[in-house]
Amino acid sequence: MVDLPLGRPAMVLVSGSLALLLSLACPWWLQLDGLPPNWLVLWLLPWAVVEGSLAGALAGLVLGSLHDSLQTSGLTAVPALVLLGLWWGRFDSARRPLERSTTLGLLAILGSLGVNLGYALQLQGGGPLPVLHITLAQSLLTGLLAPPVCSLFVLIWRRRSTRHAR
Repeated sequence: MVDLPLGRPAMVLVSGSLALLLSLACPWWLQLDGLPPNWLVLWLLPWAVVEGSLAGALAGLVLGSLHDSLQTSGLTAVPALVLLGLWWGRFDSARRPLERSTTLGLLAILGSLGVNLGYALQLQGGGPLPVLHITLAQSLLTGLLAPPVCSLFVLIWRRRSTRHAR
């Protein structure tokens, strides 16, 4: 594997910024019916799996707050991202490390469903059809992109993590 010249803090900052940028301006060829994947979920999942519950919850809080400050919709993803970071962080102490692509894909689908459920609860009455369409399209696309994206991040962050020293 190619050793990246960035240090661990710089890598976290650059990759988190890229996730925020892609969530705001995703290229058309990565969209499904005009909807992008949930890049925040795709970033948070491998981070929480490698670093643990506390780091996952804190990352969900920071990333969600930054994302919400850039949005004008008035909806927040913070509670869902914090809960997902706590839940996914529990996999760091699993008997076998979480690296399987299908498992990461399913967890990303559940994470995207959770974030969109949080949005739907905030809307309360926006109608089930648009929310269902957005949720299904975004969850499908997030689940399809999760195996390559999350697997790569898990490998890179495990290699650089102080918790998983060689």
